[in-house]
Amino acid sequence: MTDRALLFVNARQIVTCDGPPRARRGAEMSNAAVVTDAALVVRNGRVVAVVSQGVLDREFADAERIDCAGRVLTPGLVDSHTHAIFGRARYREQEMRAAGVGYMEIAQQGGGIHSSVRDLRERDEDELYELAYARLQKLASYGTTTVEVKSGYGLSMRDELKSLRVIRRLQATMPLRLVPTWLGAHEIPLEYRDTAERRSEYVQLLLHEMLPAVVNERLAQFADVFCEPGVFTPEEARAILSASSAAGLGLKLHADELNPSGGAELAAELGAASADHLAAISPAGIQALAASSTVATLLPGTMLFLGKTRQAPARDLIAAGAAVALASDFNPGTSPTVNFPLILTLGVSQLHLSVAEAVIAATVNGAAALGLAGETGQLSPGFSADIALWDCEDVREIPYWYGDRRCVATWVRGRSVR
Repeated sequence: MTDRALLFVNARQIVTCDGPPRARRGAEMSNAAVVTDAALVVRNGRVVAVVSQGVLDREFADAERIDCAGRVLTPGLVDSHTHAIFGRARYREQEMRAAGVGYMEIAQQGGGIHSSVRDLRERDEDELYELAYARLQKLASYGTTTVEVKSGYGLSMRDELKSLRVIRRLQATMPLRLVPTWLGAHEIPLEYRDTAERRSEYVQLLLHEMLPAVVNERLAQFADVFCEPGVFTPEEARAILSASSAAGLGLKLHADELNPSGGAELAAELGAASADHLAAISPAGIQALAASSTVATLLPGTMLFLGKTRQAPARDLIAAGAAVALASDFNPGTSPTVNFPLILTLGVSQLHLSVAEAVIAATVNGAAALGLAGETGQLSPGFSADIALWDCEDVREIPYWYGDRRCVATWVRGRSVR
């Protein structure tokens, strides 16, 4: 990268999301800091300034210019919850749910996560890499520049490490910013479900074999646990997350997705970066998150795809003072979409967020959920030049044209992705 400035000119709006380098709360989420009649200045992969045309002509006459042609510039979207390392699709389960078969019943029949586990175990790293690379390219085409990617469909030492090594290869070969998360506690594998003793053996495997191997190879930045009745108990989640924190990993938690289990409270207590899902969060959980630094990451695409009428209580969370993020939960079973702007649409239409709140939730607060609030998520001086350009005249059009791909270009660290 040279020190020559790169100028983004002739944008109808620049949505800077300018503000403190931390998660936004309450009324802060209502201000996306939209400016007009200005240009964005980038140098060495960093935002230098948002300046007026007069300053531009006077101080940056020799800079390279990108003509935005009256479109809208925003920070690149930050998708802080995905499961992009998997094999085949699980479309059969959608029909099963339409026929009235429940999520947990599908899992008990060997479907759900277990189906993806069997499939992933049969594939080698090269095949998983090629599949994930293509998916992440599609995800980037919708304006996303930072992606958290979880393991969790291996559920064995060999296959969890295989999945995380795939993410490491992707980090080395893709321009996207990728954040790896170890989710060995995604489910109790079928071979460990016979007895309570066998279940305990899997938890011990996670604690004493898998976690040390993940840390020794530096394969993950976060550890995650699916804390839900029928999956991992709060006590098991506490043990796994506490050990992960002691080993130097950040913490995330699948919490209160289908039933209230105290997951949000546990995430807040342990200082997790985020508690994710939360469609069944309790009032006590809302207050716990509001009083903590833990980001409430909401995944409305999942509840929509599952056919649920209940969504996470976004307005109650914001009113209580919690920091709210949005993410896609891209996965083969319950949210098979790479379209993050569609999640913004659901944020507005289903969670009753304003457009500004949805944008902040998908940028600044998504970055905070990954410990990156000082690096990406806003177009402010010193921040990484992670940028999306949209074919619209007003930022409010991004969630309005639901399902449409309005993103025409993205840049990560000032380099073009597409």
